[in-house]
Amino acid sequence: MDLSVIIVNYNVKEFLQNLLHSIEKASSKILKEIIVIDNASDDGSVEVIKEKFPSVKLIENKINIGFGRANNQGLKIAKGKLILFINPDCIVSEDTFDKMISFFESHPECGLAGCKILNSDGTLQLACRRSFPGPWTSFTKVTGLSNLFPASRIFARYNLTYLDENKTYEVDAVSGSFMMIRKEVYDKVGGFDEQFFMYGEDLDLCYRIQKSGFKVFYVHLTQVFHYKGESTKRSNLDETKLFYDAMHLFVKKHLSSFPLVELILRTAIGFRKLFAFLGKRKLSLYTAFMDFIIFNLSLFAAENFYKSITDWVGFDPHAYLIIYTVPALIHIFVSTLSGVYRRDEVSVLRNFGSIIISFLFITSATFFFKQYAFSRAVVLIAFILLLIATTLYRIFLKLFFKVGIKLDGALNRRTIIVGTDEEAVKLAQKIKKQKADVHSYIGLIGKTHSEIGKEVNGFSVIGSIGNIKNVFTDRKINEVIFSSEEISYADMMSIVSASKNINVDFKIVGSDMNFVVGKSSVSMLDDIPLVEVNYNISSPAVRTIKVIFDYVLSITVLFSLYPFIYFLTKLSGKETEFRKFVLSVPSVLSGKNSLVGPQKSFLVESMNLGKAGLTGLWYIDEGTFTDSEKLDFYYVKNQNIWLDLEILGKTLNKMWSKGD
Repeated sequence: MDLSVIIVNYNVKEFLQNLLHSIEKASSKILKEIIVIDNASDDGSVEVIKEKFPSVKLIENKINIGFGRANNQGLKIAKGKLILFINPDCIVSEDTFDKMISFFESHPECGLAGCKILNSDGTLQLACRRSFPGPWTSFTKVTGLSNLFPASRIFARYNLTYLDENKTYEVDAVSGSFMMIRKEVYDKVGGFDEQFFMYGEDLDLCYRIQKSGFKVFYVHLTQVFHYKGESTKRSNLDETKLFYDAMHLFVKKHLSSFPLVELILRTAIGFRKLFAFLGKRKLSLYTAFMDFIIFNLSLFAAENFYKSITDWVGFDPHAYLIIYTVPALIHIFVSTLSGVYRRDEVSVLRNFGSIIISFLFITSATFFFKQYAFSRAVVLIAFILLLIATTLYRIFLKLFFKVGIKLDGALNRRTIIVGTDEEAVKLAQKIKKQKADVHSYIGLIGKTHSEIGKEVNGFSVIGSIGNIKNVFTDRKINEVIFSSEEISYADMMSIVSASKNINVDFKIVGSDMNFVVGKSSVSMLDDIPLVEVNYNISSPAVRTIKVIFDYVLSITVLFSLYPFIYFLTKLSGKETEFRKFVLSVPSVLSGKNSLVGPQKSFLVESMNLGKAGLTGLWYIDEGTFTDSEKLDFYYVKNQNIWLDLEILGKTLNKMWSKGD
């Protein structure tokens, strides 16, 4: 047996299927066995392995026993001369096994080795080559000096970023996501230390191997994808704490003579957990801070305005500290209780409600604290300014920075599929037919330049692998899906690696074309009919807001722009799309139409999901491969005031680009 591949799986069946498929492609010339240890997955992983990969040796654990202990279960039955530990969210190149095996054959001193590991955006995964956490190495890592000086041999010891990633050399340790070890080395030093639940066990194994007289190498000759952390995302584990606890255990076990390192790592756990907490809540902390500043600016403006129109002398200077801290803190406290500050949302309506409650509370409080009851008129003016300012900046964040708006790239997902064969076309057709997802553009990428310009079942071949980076720029592509049947994994990795500075989301379709995996999501390609589907547009609150929005904007247009457009159209006898849109505004006020909505179709009539719109996704779509029914489905499911505003903006841009 040449090679034993050991995979510990936890709730990542889609990624695991892609890995197993890539392993089959990479091992056609070698004798191998695949051992999968499932750590009590509940996503159907075990059933998928049994059904689709019957040759895999499967070990089913009833509980999650951790990474090291599970790998040891595989080691006990492994028969290969070489043993590979690989994470289930990896993908190997076709040449990975051949080149790694050749490296071991030509380097008898090598006991364990890892290869070049890429993130899904093409950048190098730093953990694939690193040093042990000694006193100075730990200090530079924790303090961030290694990030500030990545090219320094002094400060960048931990991740060895000063070394060329395209060269092979001896290192202290490699990543546990891809580690190949000789069977004889395992027999000598043993497997993973089961004290490490997750993280650190790879460092510990590398340390023990080197102590036994063998070397550890980073091999640049081949590369693999690693999506990183997919299993952790599907668990309730505290990843930060586990990582630093593992570092502490490693130091305690191997570097106990360095008490300073232990102190640094213990301190790091506390700081990193604090930073992680703040990082997850940075939007809510930012909006709370902004509200505090705006509240005091509003109060300051109200004081000076009221002083300018009356003979009032202003606040008592001795009370400034109280006046410019306590009321603002009361408002922040009320807003927090009202749910204004959320991790991933900035709410205009909840902010409006909290301002009213704060106003009533603060004005009532002056009855009990007469010494601070300077002027209720100033308080009223301040809260009016506060309402206007906080509302405007929240709208600004939503409209221009899409903060708190979850549209899943509905209007901007421009997709290319690398491949032109039957499988690639089937994939494009599946994506086109999806009801729950919208792609504003779909094109194909051929293998050679000679294919450019061809039509394949209604899909245009817009580029080749050789000029794919130009296609990203020229066509404003932000999503690339690889058809794994036609293009090799090695070519995929070459494309991704060469495009690491371009903001593109790379995805790989599953071998049975039922799913697509990317760096942060798994997209199912077969729509599942559900008995109940929640449509935003059917919500009473959302519909009320939409009606108010329609009437306010329509009345504004009717009394400002409508008369001018009406007479201009009569005089010129020409009705452009923009003029037609403006002249149709009365139909919104009469209740016949909405400014933005689906086209009048069976979807609207049979399900009573709102009025047909003067514009909508159906109008701003480029007319590529999204039919109106699919666009209407997406709209009624995801409708909100911010989506309507985005559609209106794109509608006007489209009309004006036509010379309207």
